[in-house]
Amino acid sequence: MKMRQSIADWERAFSREISLDRRRRESLQRAAQRRTLKRELHRRRQRGSLRFALLVLTLVLTAAVVTVAMFRTLYLLLG
Repeated sequence: MKMRQSIADWERAFSREISLDRRRRESLQRAAQRRTLKRELHRRRQRGSLRFALLVLTLVLTAAVVTVAMFRTLYLLLG
């Protein structure tokens, strides 16, 4: 009788430990997924900012080149 009670206690403790371990693993997995999504969002924002800066730089350079070409052409036509 005492041996059966002891084995039953071991089984209950083992069962509790398994359920705690499962919850712990699920929690770690969710945390890892959140970190992954956070890193991906950060990278996406960085790439978006870089693309925007390149777009603005391209527009400014295009405007400068067109302005210079326009004034040189005007100088040649009137000069």
